[in-house]
Amino acid sequence: MNEGADMRTDHGLRVVRLGLVGAGRIGSMHAGNVARHVAGAELVAVADPRGEAATALAAKYGARGLGVDELLTDPEVDGVLIASIAAVQSELIVKAAAAGKAVWCEKPASLTVEEIDRAIAATRDAGVAFQVGFNRRFAADFRAARAAVDAGAIGTPQLMRSITRDPGWPAGLQHAAGVRPWTIFRETLIHDFDTLLWLNPGAEVVEVYTRADALVAPQFKDDGLLDTAVVVLTFDNGAIATAEANFSALYGYDVRGEVFGSKGMVVAGRLPSTTAVQYDASGLHQQTMRSDEQMFRDAYVQELTDFAEVVRGDAAPPVTGEDARRALTIALAAMRSHEEQQPVRLG
Repeated sequence: MNEGADMRTDHGLRVVRLGLVGAGRIGSMHAGNVARHVAGAELVAVADPRGEAATALAAKYGARGLGVDELLTDPEVDGVLIASIAAVQSELIVKAAAAGKAVWCEKPASLTVEEIDRAIAATRDAGVAFQVGFNRRFAADFRAARAAVDAGAIGTPQLMRSITRDPGWPAGLQHAAGVRPWTIFRETLIHDFDTLLWLNPGAEVVEVYTRADALVAPQFKDDGLLDTAVVVLTFDNGAIATAEANFSALYGYDVRGEVFGSKGMVVAGRLPSTTAVQYDASGLHQQTMRSDEQMFRDAYVQELTDFAEVVRGDAAPPVTGEDARRALTIALAAMRSHEEQQPVRLG
């Protein structure tokens, strides 16, 4: 056990020392959360292929800027947070597992089933924990919706819905045509696929049907960079669900989940950022949320707080590699359905 493993908080928690791979927007947010808001955790190192970005972010929080491989094998790191681009996530998971580190990884955790299977096997064989960052599961309103389903208050799920509408074109995509095709399925709607699976516990998707287009930025359509999609999922318990996404919700960041069942309905998600309503000559107005960081601030903190407990050995990962695999399988089927213009059967 390294020296940091014996450190304790005022509440008796063993401090877990976390290293972060990825110093972009999401990585920077996670760094701040660990440093300021996650009880019993300390950010000790940051790595990024862009060395200067890692150095700057590490310095901001009193951590060390390291090379990626150096961080993954550092004996002072108990657990690794991976917030890199999706294309390299599975490789980093495998390397971290080989070094004996507990792993937390941003969704999707891989871009192919073969990659996620390799990551799952690597963590299992190494005997290390593997948690995936599907943040909606940690938001209070989505947790309340799942609790209502678990309690039987909604009855048998019949119709379900999950929505992701970004308030503008995602940063970087306008420079990535041909480099990040299928983003809307594997990196955006994958949140909705996980949410729908989670809100319909015990059920599996048996059919996927997609309608999608490039309506916001049609110039990227030939590169596979679609921006508008609706995916219909049929579950083996009879429930029918829709997952929809768009990259141009000018009114704000719009994320919602809904389960309609034989006994009622539960809805999660919120658009206004305040309950204050302004009344004037042009009508009624409310300020809306404009980013995931604003809407899911508490959820981002909670998922890393839970991971700290996992690293200590006090809990099992609440979102597993197998959960990520299920959502990815649906995303890949949605891509195939779009290409073939017909439903795709699973299982």
